[in-house]
Amino acid sequence: MTQTPASEPVGGPLAGLRVIDLTSNVLGPVATQILGDMGAEVIKIEEPSGDYTRQVGPGRSPGMGSFFMTINRNKRSVVLDLKRPEARSALMRLVATADVFVHSMRPGAADRLGIGYAEIAAVRPDIVYGSVSGFRPGSSLENEPAFDDVIQGRSGLAALSQMRGRPPEYMPMVIADKLCGHQFAMAVALALVWRQKTGEGQHVHLSMYEAMVAFNLVEHFWGAAVDMPELGIGYPRVMSPHRRPYATQDGHICVMANTDAQWQRMFVAMDRPDLSGDPRFASARDRARHIDTLYAIVADRIQARSTAEWERRLRDADIPHGPVHDFAAVLADPYLAETGFFQRMEHPTEGPVVMTGFSSSFSKSPPAIRAPAPRMGADTAAVLAGIGLSEAEIRQLSDE
Repeated sequence: MTQTPASEPVGGPLAGLRVIDLTSNVLGPVATQILGDMGAEVIKIEEPSGDYTRQVGPGRSPGMGSFFMTINRNKRSVVLDLKRPEARSALMRLVATADVFVHSMRPGAADRLGIGYAEIAAVRPDIVYGSVSGFRPGSSLENEPAFDDVIQGRSGLAALSQMRGRPPEYMPMVIADKLCGHQFAMAVALALVWRQKTGEGQHVHLSMYEAMVAFNLVEHFWGAAVDMPELGIGYPRVMSPHRRPYATQDGHICVMANTDAQWQRMFVAMDRPDLSGDPRFASARDRARHIDTLYAIVADRIQARSTAEWERRLRDADIPHGPVHDFAAVLADPYLAETGFFQRMEHPTEGPVVMTGFSSSFSKSPPAIRAPAPRMGADTAAVLAGIGLSEAEIRQLSDE
């Protein structure tokens, strides 16, 4: 594998691997940032107009919006117009040095560009070729466009609010893109494990629709999981309209009693020890049948005292609880300051930037933030020179 000194990986379980990244927008970049955080050298191939998210969010320079900056660290940017034969030839020379090739195009688009699995594997037979799109290749919907809102609606996520008496609603985040990005990164990593065991590359594809259906049905499969949908689809406890942060005298608090023992302690903490013998709340099955009643009782008791008093009582009773943070409070959370979760770095052109850290720790191969998100095309010359292109060839590609 060819690498330039600037791309030498520092630690991480994927250190020493090279990823050619043709993804854009959100899902793919989330996945490849994970691979980069874990030590892989990620070469982001951008078309001349650049990744769309470069224009989204506040920033100090054009093409360096905050959305792009948040999901494209630990990457190198190379601009290639793959509609031109010379650029595709340069890409194939890069592929010959790579371990992973990923894109987020619909199958037909990749084939039309001449970068389908067959073409890439002909250059690097043991490559892990990852693709992600809305629907499974070979299906009737394989080339249908799919974005986060579309998948939220089709997968049943937007309709959950209807089960609570409201119109269909999107989650106020691009949850399908983000979740599928994490699943895509995991699929690529697992294919790398297979390659290490067998020496074989393969094509890994993630269907957004199916990934989100599986995700949504974890708790909501309910009666359908035992082939009796007439028993209901949807987990009653989490669908209860009373399941929400509880109002206190002066704010809100989150409380989650779950086990029989926790509920017994909860009844004492809320000065209702008489509920301990109530047959409606004796077991998980009983509580599920009467969950609206139970949550309504809890809500009534909690609003009678202050947040601080409930924090004391719930801590003493060892009941899971916590505050209701808005994002400003999350940024100021002393715990996250203690763990160093938010990491600050000086961008070479954009000044100070702040990035989220890692939720997983590795005792022997820790991830690292090696570089902030790159300016568009910042690494074109260095990367192409590293695979043997002359200055004249690089200049020609850049001019085009």
